[in-house]
Amino acid sequence: MLVLNKQFFVDSLLSMAELAEEQRDHWTKLDSDIGDGDHGINLSIGFRAVAKQLETLDFESTDIASLYKKVGMTLLSKVGGASGPLYGSFFMKAGTHLDGEHEVDFKQFTQMIQDGVDAIAFRGKASLGDKTMLDAFLPGLEVLSHSDLENEPLASFEAFVARMKLGSDETIPLICKKGRAVRLGERAIGHRDPGSESAWMLMNVYLEQLRKIV
Repeated sequence: MLVLNKQFFVDSLLSMAELAEEQRDHWTKLDSDIGDGDHGINLSIGFRAVAKQLETLDFESTDIASLYKKVGMTLLSKVGGASGPLYGSFFMKAGTHLDGEHEVDFKQFTQMIQDGVDAIAFRGKASLGDKTMLDAFLPGLEVLSHSDLENEPLASFEAFVARMKLGSDETIPLICKKGRAVRLGERAIGHRDPGSESAWMLMNVYLEQLRKIV
C-alpha cells in the first residue's frame, strides 16, 4: 500500500497556505454573499501563520500527530469566525492517533480525514443538507469508503475530491440551516456555501501532492 511520509504532509500544508492566498478574494466574495465576508481573509491569515510555524519546525523530532496538533492550534488561535474552530478541529483530530508516527499508509491517511471531518461535525453540530462544508465532505467520504484504497489510491482520492466538488455545487440551491446565513432564509438559495468551496479545494491540494508521488 502507498506510504506517505512526513514531507508529504509538510508540502501539502505549505501548498494549502499558497492556496489560501490565491483564493482569498474568491472565498471572501462567496462569504460576503451570505455571511460575514471574512472566510477567505481569515483562512489566508491562518494559513500564513501555519506556514510561518513550519519554517521553524524541528523536522526530525516532530511526528505527524505533533505536526497536525500544531497546525490545528495555530488555526484555532489565529483564525476568527467559524472557519478557525472548524478547520482547527479538523487538523487537531486528524493527527490524534498518530503519536510517534513519521509516515502513514494510504488507509491511515483516509482515516485522518475521516477523523477530522468527525471533529467538524461535532464542533459545528451540522448535518448533510445544512449548507455547510459537510455537504462537500460527507458525500466525498461516502465515495472513499467504497473505493479500492489498497490498489487504486490515486483514483480513490480523485473520486473523493470530485464528489466533494459536486457536493459544493449542491449547496447552491439549499437554504442555510447553520451560521449567520440562517437569517437569510430563502435568499440564501442560489449562493454557494463558502466553507464547502474551501473544503474541496484544500483536499484537492492533497490530491495534487499525491499525483507527484504515485
